[in-house]
Amino acid sequence: MMKKILVVDDESSIVTLLQYNLELAGFNVETASDGLEGYNAVLERKPDLIVLDLMLPKMDGMEVCKALRLQKINTPIIMLTAKDDEFDKVLGLELGADDYMTKPFSPREVTARVKAVLRRSKVSNEETMQKVKDKAFEFGSLRVYPERFEVFLHDETLEFTPKEFELLVYLMENKNRVMTRDQLLSAVWNYDFAGDTRIVDVHISHLRDKIEDNSRKPIFIKTIRGLGYKFEEPKMV
Repeated sequence: MMKKILVVDDESSIVTLLQYNLELAGFNVETASDGLEGYNAVLERKPDLIVLDLMLPKMDGMEVCKALRLQKINTPIIMLTAKDDEFDKVLGLELGADDYMTKPFSPREVTARVKAVLRRSKVSNEETMQKVKDKAFEFGSLRVYPERFEVFLHDETLEFTPKEFELLVYLMENKNRVMTRDQLLSAVWNYDFAGDTRIVDVHISHLRDKIEDNSRKPIFIKTIRGLGYKFEEPKMV
């Protein structure tokens, strides 16, 4: 079955270019010209992936992304931006975007990114969960049930995006081992970000905000300066 891609952009020339090249690559492409239309289209049409522009009328891309994630809609999102702005990229990832691209871009690059995000999303949803099936992790006040996609801290349920959850489980599986950013990119994202490891740092920061009592003094996810990150079981006092 053809994968359905929703392109949300208010520039008709960009929409035409993306639609033509993605359909040429074998995708079923639907479009929306503003953020509100795009948000409603996701709810109604249930696409397999969203190509979402940052600067949109009615609702900007950040608002759309945040609203979808609050609704527990985890459809992969590739965010487009005309700005080469570090803040926009990081914020987009924090809100739940899976990837980002800066305009101008080549149609071939967009098609490659779409295929890569869909591929690793499939791996995340199927193979990764099967690999950790029947396992459970408990470290102090933190309990994680991979098969049920559940995390509890002090007996309270925490909410995670699929990628955050996969990263947490991978770190737990490799507890007390130092994992470099490149190792985490390869294992969790299964994608070459051309050395751009900021996506790892963003997701680590997000995990700490959720599972650490004090994210500035983490007891679970430690930074190993110059190397990467390590998950540790907290010492009993």
